Amino acid sequence: MFEQEVQQALDYVARGINVRIVGQSGSGRTSVAKRVAESLEKSGATVHFLTGLRTHRRVAFGGVNSVVMDVRVGSLGVLGVADVFTAHLLKPGLQVVIVDDIEFIDNESLAVLEAALARTGRPLVVTMGEPRMYSSAQATAVSRGPEAEVQLNPLRYEQAGELISQALGAPADANVIARILAKSAGNPRLIVRIVETAILSNQLKLHNGNWALTSDALWNDHLRGTVETLLEGLGAEEINALHAMALAGATPLEALQDVIHPDVLDVLERRGFVSLMEDQYRVLTAAINPPIIADYFGNHSKPNERRILRKRIARVLNALPYVPERDAAEPNPLDRVLRDIRSESNTDAAATARHFQDRIHMRERAFYDRWEADRSLTNAIPVLRTYWGSPIDSHRISIVLDHTQLTSGSPIEALFFTMTKALWGIHSGQNVHVAASGLRELGRRHPELINEVEMAALFLQATYDRVPPDLQRFFSNNDAGHRHGISAVVRGMIELYRFNPTAALAAVDSVADSDVEPFPRIRPFIRAMALFASGRAEEALFYALERRTEARRALDQFGVVTSSYAAAQSLVYLGYLDEAEYLMSGVFAMGRPGLLIDSLYDAMLRLAGLKTATTAPVPAGTLASHAKRGAADIGPLPGTGKGVFDLISKRPVDPEAFDRRAARLIKRQIDQGFVLEAVMCALLCTCLLPGRKVVELLRTALQMSDTPSHGQLMAMATAVVGQDHRSLGALVNRYEPDDDLYAVGMLLRGAFTRCVLLNDLVLAAAMDRAYSAFANRFPALNDVLSFSPGDYMTLTVREIEVAALAGHRSNVEIAQQLGISTRTVENHISNALRKTGAATRNSLFELVRDLYSSQ
Repeated sequence: MFEQEVQQALDYVARGINVRIVGQSGSGRTSVAKRVAESLEKSGATVHFLTGLRTHRRVAFGGVNSVVMDVRVGSLGVLGVADVFTAHLLKPGLQVVIVDDIEFIDNESLAVLEAALARTGRPLVVTMGEPRMYSSAQATAVSRGPEAEVQLNPLRYEQAGELISQALGAPADANVIARILAKSAGNPRLIVRIVETAILSNQLKLHNGNWALTSDALWNDHLRGTVETLLEGLGAEEINALHAMALAGATPLEALQDVIHPDVLDVLERRGFVSLMEDQYRVLTAAINPPIIADYFGNHSKPNERRILRKRIARVLNALPYVPERDAAEPNPLDRVLRDIRSESNTDAAATARHFQDRIHMRERAFYDRWEADRSLTNAIPVLRTYWGSPIDSHRISIVLDHTQLTSGSPIEALFFTMTKALWGIHSGQNVHVAASGLRELGRRHPELINEVEMAALFLQATYDRVPPDLQRFFSNNDAGHRHGISAVVRGMIELYRFNPTAALAAVDSVADSDVEPFPRIRPFIRAMALFASGRAEEALFYALERRTEARRALDQFGVVTSSYAAAQSLVYLGYLDEAEYLMSGVFAMGRPGLLIDSLYDAMLRLAGLKTATTAPVPAGTLASHAKRGAADIGPLPGTGKGVFDLISKRPVDPEAFDRRAARLIKRQIDQGFVLEAVMCALLCTCLLPGRKVVELLRTALQMSDTPSHGQLMAMATAVVGQDHRSLGALVNRYEPDDDLYAVGMLLRGAFTRCVLLNDLVLAAAMDRAYSAFANRFPALNDVLSFSPGDYMTLTVREIEVAALAGHRSNVEIAQQLGISTRTVENHISNALRKTGAATRNSLFELVRDLYSSQ
């Protein structure tokens, strides 16, 4: 953590530039400063480290005293101490001054710093919060000479997960990470403190090797001192304002200004205690940041206070819906999209997710209250629809499903209710055929819905079991008999599973979103994935991101998750892995979603872990470990089954064995009717480590589609596995850029890795030349995802044999068994340890054993 920020600071210091490390209290700025100091000292520099203390702000020379301990500062005055400090800074070698928490440095020490630095020109590194909060003396001290700023942003989901796992000593499940991230707003110190106090309060428990929540609450009395320290320095008006905001929850800013004076809000915003977010009508909504402060005030409020304040701020703000503007003059739309994603990555994802969840919770509460007052089917629909996308309240959904009066409402509402009940049963571990029994009963009660009921049952079977072979029986019940758009949507989804993107697009384009009500808007998801499956990854990306923007503004978590999944698939395929991680991190921060799409959430966790799984020197923990346990190896969409990730993360030693295992998995995917997942699995395996069996299966699967695609890539893959480097060279030279550009780069790199593993150095050189020629033709090509050729995959056969015996045999015994000298055994073990990064011979043995057992 903070490696990038530390390196930035070191680079600036090396160029003689002053550095400001800016971040809120608890953001890790002290840790960054200390790591900068350690790195400088290791390189031979002398570091003069000053620490500002809150209690020493008015102690003369309190800050500088620690670096001039050889004199009595009180008897010298500012200029005398400056002379002594200047002498220290003029010593030979690189001298660097680091000031931590400059806002707590006394004025006399600041004067000494200013004078000494002006005389010597030595670089200065300071940590600070909001620059606008500083006095003129502090601003003068840190602004002398050229300077750069290193901003410490709130932690993203994966960073928070790493920190939480370190604090707990074991992994935490996805819900724990999302909840703690939301409550802390990504503040590292708060994250650690929440974890520590949750353990003390028994709010976390270790279950099956993972830490899980024991209740919905994370607030406890042990956090009181932490929050009060955060609030130190605020006046009575600011404290009262935070109390009011805690009672009000997320509130439109215009309404909030009728309760809290704008100047007070401005102070709180500058101090980082208020976060703002736009809704679908571009109305700014304000909430307390970090949210744990709201818990602090909320747990000390009288029950009627919330109602009183709500009446004061209740108002309806009417505004025209916001339509995103398009820049017709944009030379490259993809560049614009990538720039927007990178810009979004610098925002507070945790605060955004918290805003989102707070407002969804308020809406869900209102829906549930309305249902409690009148338990009609019509009132149950909004509550249940919320749970298709947002985190599920198990207690409430059970009550609604068990106690709704089904005598009222329309037949299509009854279909949605029954479908939700079936999904909840599957979500709770029920067999899909048992869960779908309610649909058959509904068909008997409402024969006019028989076609829709059959299609709903088909969707459940295809999604949670397999695509039935006799699809024509369902599809041939002429579409004229389908009274509702859900039938067309189901057909579109199943055509997507079968890798028929043209048919999927035709199905969903035949209906509008309004035709699918009250079901969630799954139609845009099918359209985005169909565009992606047809080889139009850029077009799919643009479409998915537009739908994601709409969904975020409409508080539609179902739409946010589905569109983010489609966009992430496109970004990864186009080679923009970092941008995909930023996008998915925002989804992870919202917590595990509800019915139907929790599998997409797990798929994104596996996708986010793919880079680490392929490039780590030794098998390492990834975000994929946060996915639900017990998932099937095979799923209807890419990544929804765990088989592909498990295959990749085993880190193959033998290309032929990898080819066989991948081929077996792909055949199973095709047999279950999940051809799209099979194609994406085959593409990934072919590009990472091409093999004959997988390439042949990929060709077969592509021929099953109604849309031709990947022609140039397949020609190169055929040449690679046929070891025809002459044809490959010609194909590389004739390649016309398409959406497979990044995949072609992966393929050529994977071909080189394959040859290295097979110890075919001549062919490896040819493949390396092909990759170099391709990279020269397309210099903008990002670093391709590949199995790292410098790690344990380059173990020789003899090194593998020795490593396989190293766990339970001595060097002498190994030498006798293999007929080599003890010295040779020692050399082989030493080389294997170096290549794999394993710490001991036992860990080396376990690594090789696990790899071979997985082949």
